Amino acid sequence: MKKILLLFFVFFLLFSCGVKIPFTEELKTKYELEESNLKKIQFYISSTMILVRSNNQENKGTEDGKLVDAQNKVENRIIIPSGTKCILESIEDDETYIVRFEPGSNKVLRFKTRKGNSNGRLYLDAKWDGQKGGEIDYGNLVYYATPESGSAMLLVITKKLVKTKRKDRVVKGMKV
Repeated sequence: MKKILLLFFVFFLLFSCGVKIPFTEELKTKYELEESNLKKIQFYISSTMILVRSNNQENKGTEDGKLVDAQNKVENRIIIPSGTKCILESIEDDETYIVRFEPGSNKVLRFKTRKGNSNGRLYLDAKWDGQKGGEIDYGNLVYYATPESGSAMLLVITKKLVKTKRKDRVVKGMKV
């Protein structure tokens, strides 16, 4: 009996959870979602994004009678792991979704559909350069998203609920 109860509990847990799927314009239309409704939905990120900001400092001169060529590099990285929750801040031009992962002034990222092969999915929007990555303004500073971050898209959880109300009545039959 305990095994059956445990099996039922595991089955219930597995099938009561929602499934993460890419958020698309088609999904928005299907559920008739306006911007106010979208702000109530929990969004997630599909893959890890890494934003990098680096400063190089060169120092040339002499020290103890020797020529010195010193280079210092300071690198700040923001890592947003796969599955991180985010919220919709606003929608620009009816196609660019601005989402927030943390509080702070202008700490938002933009997502939009790609021309061609995106299937309506919303990917990280940046000024992509093959060498540096994607240039992004985050927190009023310029960061560069790694090329792998370009595959990050917005996800939502969908659940299917089927409610059935049943009313049973047992008929006893009739006697002559």
